[in-house]
Amino acid sequence: MGEKSNSGDAINSTLLHGKYELGRLLGHGTFAKVYHARNLKSGKSVAMKVVGKEKVMKVGMMEQTKREISAMNMVKHPNIVQLHEVMASKSKIYIAMELVRGGELFNKIARGRLREETARLYFQQLVSAIDFCHSRGVYHRDLKPENLLLDEDGSLKVTDFGLSTFSEHLRQDGLLHTTCGTPAYVAPEVIGKKATTAPRLTSGLADDNLVALYKKIYRGDFKCPPWFSSEARRLITKLLDPNPNTRITISKIMDTSWFKKPVPKNMMGVKREEMDLEEKIKQQEECKSTTMNAFHIISLSEGFNLSPLFEEKKKEEKEIRFATTRPASSVISRLEEVAKAVKFDVKKSETKVRLQGQERGRKGKLAIAADLYAVTPSFLVVEVKKDNGDTLEYNQFCSNELRPALKDIVWRTSPPENRTPA
Repeated sequence: MGEKSNSGDAINSTLLHGKYELGRLLGHGTFAKVYHARNLKSGKSVAMKVVGKEKVMKVGMMEQTKREISAMNMVKHPNIVQLHEVMASKSKIYIAMELVRGGELFNKIARGRLREETARLYFQQLVSAIDFCHSRGVYHRDLKPENLLLDEDGSLKVTDFGLSTFSEHLRQDGLLHTTCGTPAYVAPEVIGKKATTAPRLTSGLADDNLVALYKKIYRGDFKCPPWFSSEARRLITKLLDPNPNTRITISKIMDTSWFKKPVPKNMMGVKREEMDLEEKIKQQEECKSTTMNAFHIISLSEGFNLSPLFEEKKKEEKEIRFATTRPASSVISRLEEVAKAVKFDVKKSETKVRLQGQERGRKGKLAIAADLYAVTPSFLVVEVKKDNGDTLEYNQFCSNELRPALKDIVWRTSPPENRTPA
């Protein structure tokens, strides 16, 4: 969360469960207050969102609170505000989040127009975050400059997932059928009482008269300032297409020449120079974390730290290790068959096989490495692991392609059908 203008407000320093020192008030809304807090063990600062349990339950906002916690924990990305942990007392829910000190993008825009290179950098980071959310089945539904924060290095951070939804809430036609978000940014198809297409960006237009505003959004009535480049104008026109069926998609946005222009080095913060975006994502995904079962949030009487209540083991990237009595040549041939079926390239030796996709995924081309170890001349152990690419794509490849293809060559002490029930 970012610091708001009411930094003069303060409260007496309070210890939360002996773990956090609660400091000054950074901002507040109808149902929550955000404080500066310090982790006493690490010394690091966090933003502590304090939600009144009774108040949110009274107005039926508990589901929204659950969604926010679950969504934030599912999307670990350098351009999304990070959730550290969730705690509670009998009357409060405490959400410890990454502290983002640079304020809202809205405030920066309000001070005057941005250079196109700066706007492109923020847009690239935003689209990267949106694309990552959608790959995890999370849809924000309230993207606007007020929900985009800036850190000290000028990197963008998406926040406020209270209106988010998940892929299981999509109907079979792939569409979301609920209105959502802020009026000035609502999608034209929602105004037209049509389903809102989840993976699209919504428009941001302003008008004092709400009816006139909705008419402009529905018609796609907008004007670009004269200083916009022709490439930027073309992209914005495609983004604000009122027809969701012809509106530009995330993948097409990322393929436009305007989007793909590199960021000048003098605009990149120290952190961005030290580590590129994909490396950050890779490191964050490899950290041990859990997926929160938000429905347990109602059970607040069992102690202060709610982490055990939220634990459903996340599907981590796993090595596949199995034994086989087949010769190495048979295992290699089977892996080559899998590669051929999915149009992967193959590099092999007598003890190693590497499969690599021809198409670029979310984090480069997916690559899988298999090492064959001969325990005896007739007994092999095979280890398969991700060598490059996205963890989710690797897990899907293993589940859908690799495991079924290798099933009959995996050595078992006895056939499954002959096992005696316990």
